[in-house]
Amino acid sequence: MRIDKFLNTVNITKRRAVSEDMCKSGVVSINSTVAKPSKEVKIGDIITIKFISKEVSYEVLELPVLKTIPKSEQGIYVRAI
Repeated sequence: MRIDKFLNTVNITKRRAVSEDMCKSGVVSINSTVAKPSKEVKIGDIITIKFISKEVSYEVLELPVLKTIPKSEQGIYVRAI
């Protein structure tokens, strides 16, 4: 699954366009490598997002099958580090 689609599906970003812009700006990295929007996400990857005031990391636990998931099920797919 593409990183921009993954961030949107697991409710880390509100829209796919936002996650795509974040990737193009270079603030999203997978396993310490800056990720393009089309970069594929695998189970076990560490996704890091650099905001202005903080840095947040997530571990991919599972890849979603559905296009959208409830926010309450976010913990099934990612874990904050």
